[in-house]
Amino acid sequence: MSNNILIIAEGRAEGLKKVSYELVNMAQTLAAALGGAVEGAVVGSNVGAWAETLAKTGVTKVYVADDKGLEHFAPESYTTALAAVINAAQPAIVLFGATGWGKEVSARVAARLDWGLATDCTAAQIENGALVLTRPVYAGKAIAHVQAKSFPVMVSMRPNLVPPAEADKSAAPLQTVAVTLAAPRAQVVEAMVKEKSKVDLGEANVVISGGRGVKGPEGFAPLNELADTLNAAIGASRAAVDAGWIDYSHQIGQTGKTVAPKLYIAAGISGAIQHLAGMSSSKVIVAINKDPDAPIFKIADYGIVADLFDVIPALNAALKAQAN
Repeated sequence: MSNNILIIAEGRAEGLKKVSYELVNMAQTLAAALGGAVEGAVVGSNVGAWAETLAKTGVTKVYVADDKGLEHFAPESYTTALAAVINAAQPAIVLFGATGWGKEVSARVAARLDWGLATDCTAAQIENGALVLTRPVYAGKAIAHVQAKSFPVMVSMRPNLVPPAEADKSAAPLQTVAVTLAAPRAQVVEAMVKEKSKVDLGEANVVISGGRGVKGPEGFAPLNELADTLNAAIGASRAAVDAGWIDYSHQIGQTGKTVAPKLYIAAGISGAIQHLAGMSSSKVIVAINKDPDAPIFKIADYGIVADLFDVIPALNAALKAQAN
């Protein structure tokens, strides 16, 4: 085992996700404290372009597992491929993004290799040669500081914690890792892709969420207009999703997505603990609610006690006027 940090890059058809570049910056700090290097890994089918891009972010090497059997996501196949990559790299720490994909594969790979795994972390540092991690617990009601008992160890980190690394450096060498994949028990027979949001919810710098207070699907219209102005993503509480006002893919909370944008605007959301679990790590939280006793105000940096249908259009108009 080395003192190196291995980051597992994540990508989609349009390329590597922003969290992959963020992991490089996180890893650089850890590697400097451990006296090791930062290496990267990409797995999938026809991922040569991803590997070449990652190689220019400042990593010292990129491991590539490129196989036709990884064309469609299958947990068993990706677990096998990632385990092979990690065995080849022999790192001290493996970093995943705490995305849906990252949480799925990190747990499986940790079980396959019998490594420790800390999930959904918001900070990581080396103290006296040991890895110390910060992670929310009890649906965000408390913050735990945990120390890895030993190396090697795996960690998944929330997106939007640090700036992404730029892919503008000299290219690092690529190392191919051969994998032998068995046919997965569950196979993709058809891919039905929903229309994508303009901005990825998990990686957005600004998120505007609507709750029960939007009163119906049409209530998201002013939120969408403000989102266009701010280049923001649209989120929602479980109440709005359960009512059928917006698709489940927008749900934020304990049973939805976890986000950590620079700005989170909660419009008409009371602030149930399940929702707070998914957005409490946001840098700045603005709450808009007619109820002055709404729980959301307890964690908000700025609170507006008013009707969202008065505030959101006025805010949008002011921002547009300033831009002009």
